[in-house]
Amino acid sequence: MKSSGEASVQQKSEAPRGRKSPKLKRMGLHERAAARMRAMIIRGELPPGSQTQETKLSKSLGVSRTPLREAMKVLAAEGLIELRPNRSPRIADIAVDSISELFEALAGIERLAAELAAERATDRDLARLRTLQTRMEGHHRNGKLDDYFAINGEIHSMIVRMARNTPLREAHETLISRAERARYLALGADRRWSNSVDEHADILAALEARDGAAAGRLLGAHVRRTGTALLEILATSTLNRTAAWQ
Repeated sequence: MKSSGEASVQQKSEAPRGRKSPKLKRMGLHERAAARMRAMIIRGELPPGSQTQETKLSKSLGVSRTPLREAMKVLAAEGLIELRPNRSPRIADIAVDSISELFEALAGIERLAAELAAERATDRDLARLRTLQTRMEGHHRNGKLDDYFAINGEIHSMIVRMARNTPLREAHETLISRAERARYLALGADRRWSNSVDEHADILAALEARDGAAAGRLLGAHVRRTGTALLEILATSTLNRTAAWQ
């Protein structure tokens, strides 16, 4: 079997006559740059409030300034970067005032998704979810936060997909991109990280039991607790900064 990379360079003579070769969609330079910058912002490598330096970022990401600026427009639309006239773009602060509303909305969406997923998920879906849970628990034991976070997000997205409801999935994709940085910061607290693992195990057990009411209740509460943990972290951070200034 040929890989996608081999297929993309296949000569035209190899394609059946009378039929056009299929075109593979490739991620553009600005999309790759946006993905890299998004990950850097989420993980705090580009901290809130910091100004972006185009020359340094261009070199770091391996792109010219044109795709970099296009990438920044994408991230600005997601609320991660602030574009300022005649000034360097800056990494947006986490909007504390909107955290409660954001996680309230996510909790409602994921609660409904879990209720539907318990009914509509296939046995194969649940087996895949169990595999992801096992991998995630391993990352937690080994203290690998970044790997844990990646699997954690995959689990949440998979539960939503298991609901087999396109509008619900689209609404979730829109909101989750705004919550990624907040979720990563919340998991950085040791207590929340450990609690999150246990909560995920309970959610999976409810889904495997096809108990939609329990799965929805557990997942909704899990998402709300993440929002609460974040607010506590931000409040503590603010108090520490205030004390340092006095």
